Amino acid sequence: MLAYILRRLLLIIPTLLGILLINFVIVQAAPGGPVDQAVARLQGLDNSSAARMGGGTGGEAGSPGTNSKYRGAQGLAPEQIEEIKRQYGFDKSAPERLWLMLASYARFDFGQSFYRDKSVLGLIAEKMPVSVSLGLWSTLIIYFISIPLGIRKALRDGSRFDVWSSSVIIAGYAIPGFLFAILLIVLFAGGSYWQFFPMQGLVSENFDSLSLGGKILDYAHHMVLPTICMSIGGFATLTMLTKNSFLDEINKQYVLTARAKGLSENQVLYGHVFRNAMLIIIAGIPATLVGVFLTGSLLIEVIFNLDGLGLLGFESVLSRDYPVIFGTLFIFTLVGMVLKLLSDIVYMMVDPRIDFESRGGTA
Repeated sequence: MLAYILRRLLLIIPTLLGILLINFVIVQAAPGGPVDQAVARLQGLDNSSAARMGGGTGGEAGSPGTNSKYRGAQGLAPEQIEEIKRQYGFDKSAPERLWLMLASYARFDFGQSFYRDKSVLGLIAEKMPVSVSLGLWSTLIIYFISIPLGIRKALRDGSRFDVWSSSVIIAGYAIPGFLFAILLIVLFAGGSYWQFFPMQGLVSENFDSLSLGGKILDYAHHMVLPTICMSIGGFATLTMLTKNSFLDEINKQYVLTARAKGLSENQVLYGHVFRNAMLIIIAGIPATLVGVFLTGSLLIEVIFNLDGLGLLGFESVLSRDYPVIFGTLFIFTLVGMVLKLLSDIVYMMVDPRIDFESRGGTA
């Protein structure tokens, strides 16, 4: 196992480099880079105009009159263009910028946002509580509903309950979360019918003046609709995994032996089957943490006006805030791969029959 862990850790380095290189090339090729947007702001244009007038290299070009790719820069002095390029680091070539970025990331220095006057780590720390709240509560709801439901489906395999519950969770899996969010807002947030829940925000405007109990209730009241929308598509996978795991254990010889010894059905189910069937589900918890802590549902956050990581990433791409784009990409990719490795290790610990090393696992 030690050799497998070391190999996986070493593979993280080229994997990170490859992901950063591919995304660097793609982002640099997109028109309307920071220099183009700065020029557009000086000329009173909007970001969409900057994207149309930007060159094909994300803004790494010369100045007007010298084969400039800043086609909207007419009327600005060459010295102004050069100063803008220096401000955003585009006075250097793309390979040099990539090398400087990688050298900084090796020291875990992710720099400052171009537009927010905050460090990348500071922005992530500021936005993460919102995304973690959504991810944590939706994950808890999924686990608390899917595991009992999967057990019941396994015990009543092939029954009408099994068939219609499968239909319901598969339908929920197929419905996009943002579409369900719009439906809930129309029905229950004052869209057209009732207003049982607030439409936007994580807390009310008078949150600071509320008592501790009032703050908890206010927070819970705001979290109901977005949490439901985040959870609706997650029941199918865990429910079916639980059902199949229990079915596999129920049909094994030791269960027949336990029943032959006169043990009650509950003793067989919760004393033997439950412990063995839940191993694979418990082992998958580290991988689940990736979704809880590192992913933000962009459309859900936009619809409910929740300022989380998903919205931060979307706005960073629109504004070409390169430090935020690449810094969050590096951090989330690194943590995701480490948690994936931890998940594999937990699998091997709970079930020694699993041998990732013999399969030549990858990062």
